[in-house]
Amino acid sequence: MNYYPFDSANKLYKPHFGACKSGEELLIRIALHFDARVQGAFLQICEDGKEIFEVEMKPKETIDNYRFYDCTLTLETGLYWYKFRYTSEYGEFFVTKTETSLGIVSNDGGAWQQTVYDKDFTVPSRFAGGIIYQIFPDRFYNSGKKKKNVPDDRFLCSDWGKQPEYRQNNGICSLGNDYYGGDLEGIAEKLPYLSELGVSIIYLNPIFEAHSNHRYNTADYFKIDPILGDEKDLVRLCKQAKKFGISIIFDGVFSHTGDDSVYFNKYGRYGQGGAYNDMASPYRKWYKFGSFECGYSAWWGVPSLPEVDENNPGFTDFITGENSVISKWLSAGLDGIRLDVADELPDAFLEAIRKAVKREKKDAYILGEVWEDASNKISYGHRRKFLLGRQLDSVMNYPFANGIIDYVCTGDGEKLKRTVMSVLENYPKPSVDLLMNHIGTHDTARAITTIANYGKYTGDREWQSKQTLSENDYAFACLRLKIAAVLQYTLPGIPSLYYGDEAGLTGFGDPFCRGTYPWGKENVDLLNFYKALGQMRRKTKAFAEGAYIPVKTDEGCFAFIREANGERVLVCANATDCEKTVENPCKSGKTVFGENISDDPDFVRLKPYGYAILV
Repeated sequence: MNYYPFDSANKLYKPHFGACKSGEELLIRIALHFDARVQGAFLQICEDGKEIFEVEMKPKETIDNYRFYDCTLTLETGLYWYKFRYTSEYGEFFVTKTETSLGIVSNDGGAWQQTVYDKDFTVPSRFAGGIIYQIFPDRFYNSGKKKKNVPDDRFLCSDWGKQPEYRQNNGICSLGNDYYGGDLEGIAEKLPYLSELGVSIIYLNPIFEAHSNHRYNTADYFKIDPILGDEKDLVRLCKQAKKFGISIIFDGVFSHTGDDSVYFNKYGRYGQGGAYNDMASPYRKWYKFGSFECGYSAWWGVPSLPEVDENNPGFTDFITGENSVISKWLSAGLDGIRLDVADELPDAFLEAIRKAVKREKKDAYILGEVWEDASNKISYGHRRKFLLGRQLDSVMNYPFANGIIDYVCTGDGEKLKRTVMSVLENYPKPSVDLLMNHIGTHDTARAITTIANYGKYTGDREWQSKQTLSENDYAFACLRLKIAAVLQYTLPGIPSLYYGDEAGLTGFGDPFCRGTYPWGKENVDLLNFYKALGQMRRKTKAFAEGAYIPVKTDEGCFAFIREANGERVLVCANATDCEKTVENPCKSGKTVFGENISDDPDFVRLKPYGYAILV
């Protein structure tokens, strides 16, 4: 038998897979062939940005024609990189990383990552195994409750089914200024529906007063936007949601405010004060004024979003202090926070947020928006520390989202496996269990549209506004969406369903991905699929914290096992137009979702574009 020199995903070489706790003993082994005539073997490791140090590896047992060498070490919290060096009669050689977890003898490969997180890091495990439902509040459901104190400069749309306005200079009905009247009371009325979907967490896009329908340009952090209702409506919603076993988290937008806000007050809506108009304003030091294009630092250069200095003591205290934004809304009944553009928030500010959240509610959920691998992301010139134990609980899982969509559209299971294994290896296990596994959000095209338009041209908003899917393209995209959803709901982490995806909504990016929920006009087949999938997930305990074991990732298939506490679940998917067979390592199991057309318990047979989940 032939052995690779190293494989970080194989317990023969590294008994502890993935990230480890600080102070935890870590055993690492390599296998070198007798013919290499090894004289000495060494682990080369360095903490990120620091010098490499070597640890001698001791010769151990032999297997076939290979001798193993190992070393044991303990590391403090941080991010580390490692590879191997050995000397022989033939000279000096290195074992380095390929694009997978495997190592080969080469000077040209990369280094493996070892994440070491704080030994005291804990997350609110009560959320593991659940389902997130993301709601863009203005577009979910309008209760019909009379709106009070709504500013006159907003366009209130009376046609619930109208396409969102995409033109920027279209009078009062312009991009961002068309409101459909979705409100907190409307969400409360639909709690029984969300319960049918198996939802355990509602993630609300911004709900604070702001002068655009997306509300990412906060005007007042201490007020609910009047179209949505008021604080009493929020408190009542949280209480009613808990009766259904549902927690609610809010969107914290702290990298910028709106220019039309209590704090900046560029247009005088809020009287004479504000940082823009008053040099003596208590908010003046929150912002940076000077030689900027619009006279002040703006988020990504957008003048309507003046950027704040999060490390300003006044702003930090305003958001995280004893009587802060965070303490107010968590005490009102919310159970966590999703941090907008978390990768643009300074480390010290993120640490202050964590302290504030956990002080107010120890088991609250802190989720961050990070589009890349959050364990090794570099932003603003330095390596970030999101998941080392003092900042976030977990993050939005864009790597999985992109990987799943790629797989259902191309059938490349190996590529998806590499993505999954990379995240599982780099992230702390507690964070993995709370990953927000989405395949569509308010920032991306609708999942059906993304799938149907995969690899095709996407034009500007004018072009997007005129696009519709043919009946055949829509049906085929829904078929693939079901495969994507099966993976999304069964891979490690928490699936996140973007409102209306279960009903068959389509649309390109902002604002077309933010259309209204089609009450009474849902895709019934798709909706019933999501209800059944959600209920199956909630009943299957292995999906909460179970181990992930790859089974088959070639021939257009993607199959794996989730295993915990004696429960083994086999998940199989086929992204091709041919029947496919997957060997069943469990040699048994009842099909609880999808269809297995095999009569042989040793195998699972999938229809074209089929899936099966066996327990």
